[in-house]
Amino acid sequence: MYVEDRISNFPDHIRCYILSFLPIQEAVRASIISTKWRNLFASISTVDFDTYLLCGLTDRNVDSFKNFVDRLLKFPDQLSLDCFRIRGDEIASWNDGDHDFDVSGWICGAVCRGVKEIDLYLDNFCHTLPALLFTCHSLRTLTLVAKDSKIFEVPSEVCLRNLKTLCITNSVLIGDSLNRLISNCHVLEDLTFDECSVAYAREIIIQIPSLKSLYLDFFFPIGALNYVVVINAPNLVYFRYDSVVVKGYSLSNMKSLEKAEICIWFGSSNYETSAIHLFQGICNVRSLRLTIHEVIPLTSRFPILHNLIEFEFLGKEIWLVEFLHCAPNLKTLTVLLQV
Repeated sequence: MYVEDRISNFPDHIRCYILSFLPIQEAVRASIISTKWRNLFASISTVDFDTYLLCGLTDRNVDSFKNFVDRLLKFPDQLSLDCFRIRGDEIASWNDGDHDFDVSGWICGAVCRGVKEIDLYLDNFCHTLPALLFTCHSLRTLTLVAKDSKIFEVPSEVCLRNLKTLCITNSVLIGDSLNRLISNCHVLEDLTFDECSVAYAREIIIQIPSLKSLYLDFFFPIGALNYVVVINAPNLVYFRYDSVVVKGYSLSNMKSLEKAEICIWFGSSNYETSAIHLFQGICNVRSLRLTIHEVIPLTSRFPILHNLIEFEFLGKEIWLVEFLHCAPNLKTLTVLLQV
């Protein structure tokens, strides 16, 4: 019985769109269905190398795979990429040293194809991220996740003029790397540093007028808290801060803030005033979730939170009482007291 192959008669751009939803190995297999599909995989807009593909490689087929990737990414005159993604896990990573993959070259190939989104989960970023990545004008979204906490190197020249979303996880930023990176992302809207740390720096400076969402989860070793966090983000709507209280905070021009989630603990009793400065910076917030892991005596008053209408609190009763005195317009209260 003859069944008409209607899908193969679709225009190329529609068949490319269909292939973009398949894992890369399935997209290649689909390309041998008929002559109309042959080499069509080279025009797909999403390239996703996942853990299943990595674990399926053997000594016999690894060279063929490398040649395939070279043809896919490094040949000229191909369509631009919407997304380039390399995903590993806690067991396997594309640059863990077990395979001689040219991951840096793959990233360069994606950049040369005008990629809009790059998502990398790698063993580490040292000697892997090419300098070309940090001057990619087509890039809109960049996600970097290290399997183990490793040093994240930022080149001297950075210009990500169209980047709107930046997420870095499990990395150590040295010196002024963090400040140099984000100060050259002029239209950034969503910024995340998750389980990161900063070494050999005294200031974390975030001054981005376009920023709407900010998540800072930093690890500062106890005894090395002599940092100042500076934030100037007039259009910030959401702010999450999860860290030990550091030496100083300068949060200014945050009048658009709608929701904040603050989770803090004290590595030094000398920084109680610094915590108050943190709350002063978010005094315009409307919804606040506050978690305080330990209590130190309060010697300063909290700022008045005139706009606060929703408050969720996890901590000791003494801090809750002080906060309630400073929220005259509160409408919704959720409390989980620590014993």
